[in-house]
Amino acid sequence: MQSKMLQYAPMTIARIFIYLWLGCLGACKAPLNSPYPGAEQYRNILYFAFAEHPKHLDPAAAYSVDEYTLIAQIYEPPLQYHYLKRPYTLTPLAAAEMPKVTYFDAQGNPLPENAPAEQIAVSEYLITIRPGIYFQPHPAFAKDAQGNFLYHHLTDADLAGIRKPSDFPQQASRELTAEDYVYQIKRLVHPQIHSPIAGLMQGYIEGLAEFAGQIARLYQQTRPQGFFDVRPYPISGVRALDRYRYVIRIRGKYPQFKYWLAMPFFAPIPWEADQFYHQPPLIERNLTLDWYPVGTGPYLLAENNPNRRIVLLKNPNFHGETYPSEGETEDAASGLLADAGRTLPFIDEIQFILERESIPAWNKFLQGYYEASGISSDSFDQAIRFGAQNQAELTDALKAKGIHLQTSVAPSIFYLGFNMLDPVVGGLEEPKRKLRQALSIALDQEEYIAIFLNGRGIAAQGALPPGIFGYLEGPQGINRYVYAWHEGEPKRKPIAYARRLLAEAGYPDGLDPKTGRPLLLYLDTPGGGPEDKARLSWYRKQFEKLGIELVVRATDYNRFQQKMRTGNAQIFTWGWNADYPDPENFFFLFYGPNGKVKYGGENAANYENPEFDRLFEQMRHLDDTAERLALIQKLQAILQRDAPWVFGFHPKNFTLYHRWLANVKPNPMALNTLKYLRLDVAQRAEARALWNRPIWWPLGALTLALAAAWLPAWRAYRLRLKAGALP
Repeated sequence: MQSKMLQYAPMTIARIFIYLWLGCLGACKAPLNSPYPGAEQYRNILYFAFAEHPKHLDPAAAYSVDEYTLIAQIYEPPLQYHYLKRPYTLTPLAAAEMPKVTYFDAQGNPLPENAPAEQIAVSEYLITIRPGIYFQPHPAFAKDAQGNFLYHHLTDADLAGIRKPSDFPQQASRELTAEDYVYQIKRLVHPQIHSPIAGLMQGYIEGLAEFAGQIARLYQQTRPQGFFDVRPYPISGVRALDRYRYVIRIRGKYPQFKYWLAMPFFAPIPWEADQFYHQPPLIERNLTLDWYPVGTGPYLLAENNPNRRIVLLKNPNFHGETYPSEGETEDAASGLLADAGRTLPFIDEIQFILERESIPAWNKFLQGYYEASGISSDSFDQAIRFGAQNQAELTDALKAKGIHLQTSVAPSIFYLGFNMLDPVVGGLEEPKRKLRQALSIALDQEEYIAIFLNGRGIAAQGALPPGIFGYLEGPQGINRYVYAWHEGEPKRKPIAYARRLLAEAGYPDGLDPKTGRPLLLYLDTPGGGPEDKARLSWYRKQFEKLGIELVVRATDYNRFQQKMRTGNAQIFTWGWNADYPDPENFFFLFYGPNGKVKYGGENAANYENPEFDRLFEQMRHLDDTAERLALIQKLQAILQRDAPWVFGFHPKNFTLYHRWLANVKPNPMALNTLKYLRLDVAQRAEARALWNRPIWWPLGALTLALAAAWLPAWRAYRLRLKAGALP
């Protein structure tokens, strides 16, 4: 037996390698290193990477970008941002038209549109929903022949084999109504939900605070174990007029409320789904509204596996929407209007794949397995170089792959703030202003952007980022206390000028006259780990340019927030990202009644200037007119003079995407943008095959090596057979 095995071993090994070779050739329809099943190669699937699973998918509780990346594709509030237009422009989504706003005085009499804000007691928003919009298929809507819900009284036994909503055998839907929007507004103050905007909206929506108190008392009295239905209890300021119309009454005049109507907080929730998900057997299996949303948008959540992937599928009940037919001047030339009028969405399926590390995600992008990618610090030099005009451009290697670069300035600002309650750096006296102005010059934001952001940012000239009404380009928009306009661009004033300001502030050469030693200042900042060491060292060196000694007090974020609430920080670093694209959303960070220490508001610098507050109150109630623009420039000038912040920088987003992905245009305010993207799957498959060609010669070399190793043994065996046969 052993002899026969030895005899046929070389032939057996040869066959094995032939079979392996043929098997590999058969598998070459998809690259051998593909992380996806071969059957998906030519399917209309978009692939993205994610690093951290979103915590909330309930639109009443969600409030972060990673959460909105999912739910904005599923839920439809009344309004949305136009995908292509800039400045950011609101357009109807589920609404048939833009809301109609009527103003009333304290006696309930209607007022004209141009009525002064002080006369307006109530603003009433009438919202009309388009008919014919249906929710995605879901078991919450399924009924039997008698009209009873099939799955609203589930037991553990009923859930055998059920892992997600699509596993239920019966799925159904119903039409969207105005009551679904009213129900969601009630949920913002639901005792079982902690909505981040509950307190804010109670201050604006008429009757919402009273409603919150009423249902909180009822909840305490009844202590329901499951679904606590708030539908029977009315809100005086929110009501449905009929099947497709509802009104929201706002105290006073608050033009910015229209922006909230584009956020998922005001998206519709069907009460049937809310009740369905409150069943204990489902909650035990983590089948909740916070895990599997129910919406009317272009996509539905089909799979939510935080340890592997999240899958969105095209909603078969989607009412249809068309790609925009107008945008900015250059959009047509760049191909962004090629799909004008076509029905959305273009993609059938979107898969978000878990990637805990940035390097594997980056490598898979380069191999064509992800359609788009950000740029981490580890891969920045591999992707980006700066040209003669200091403009970011792709490296030759990425250009050769047909990869494109999109850049956009985020509607955000990072800053260094002064606690205006502090006896050293606070106050509106001229010497205190000059101290802050000197520090504003010394902290070289251009250098910070170059060192720590790889050039991905622009130095801030005031509180407003680009894209927000009131932001001015060119010499009109610069901070003249920090910059001078020179040869067509802003130039930071020299450090000698900052030293002169410092001397006028009472600190010549940075010396404290009380001690005769360098002025000692304290910087509080969250973080402080090894990765922050270089950044904090940079801050110290900036202060040293003025002869000032800086003591850094880094701490965890919770402790940092506590210091801010109690006013125990002198100088601090922080940032702000716009909730909506209106100057009010930035200037309110300096409004006196929003002071953090006194009132618990978002004015972290505790800045209080009566002149600023008066102009702010005028500006916030105006529409975007020339009058409002003039007020905005006055507000900017006051802040530049008083310098409650060192206006740091507006971050710049760099996004890479492959040539087979069309209709890419960054829109930081619009998060429901996946419906606009289009794939060329054939081009993608061709590129993947080209970039991931298998290297076959090692397999051939191994085959030859094994054959060569077996050949002497086989010859020796044959000789022994011949020798044994001679006698």
